[in-house]
Amino acid sequence: MKRKYEDQDDVSRYLRVDHAGELGARRIYEGQLAVLGNHPVAAEIRHMRDQEQEHLDTFEELLNEYQVRPTLLSPFWNGAGFMLGAVTAAMGPKAAMACTIAVEEVIGTHYDKQAKALTETQSGEDALAETLERFRDEELEHRDIAKDHDGEEAIGYPVMRRVIQAGCRVAIKLAERV
Repeated sequence: MKRKYEDQDDVSRYLRVDHAGELGARRIYEGQLAVLGNHPVAAEIRHMRDQEQEHLDTFEELLNEYQVRPTLLSPFWNGAGFMLGAVTAAMGPKAAMACTIAVEEVIGTHYDKQAKALTETQSGEDALAETLERFRDEELEHRDIAKDHDGEEAIGYPVMRRVIQAGCRVAIKLAERV
């Protein structure tokens, strides 16, 4: 069933950026696995990648349902996500986990704001808000997994975290609009 609303600007932006973010997240984990595929932490990375794939599949369905086009920057997120994952993994498993912490903190906050906005405006998008809340919780689970695997102990963690989070925030703004 296709849904189209007269005023769907917020929902369209949410779906567009969330789809792009999940594409990038999946590719980050694929980049990490390309480097750390035989490392003991690979099982956790695969688990996180698989959840991101589920999120991506959900947003692809929602884009179709709401008749929203994906961001035109998808090819960029595809490559940039893989490179970010591979480069941080090449720095070592702690750096890969530091990357995960940084990304998932931003995404968890992002999903939380979206879910609250949908709920507070009584948009009638309760199912979408619930999906965003579930995905938020899973993203924060990924952050916690990365913390448990010593991501905060990576060399240069504070700088790496700030740089990656700034990049995520820029990516969010771009994907909402383009």
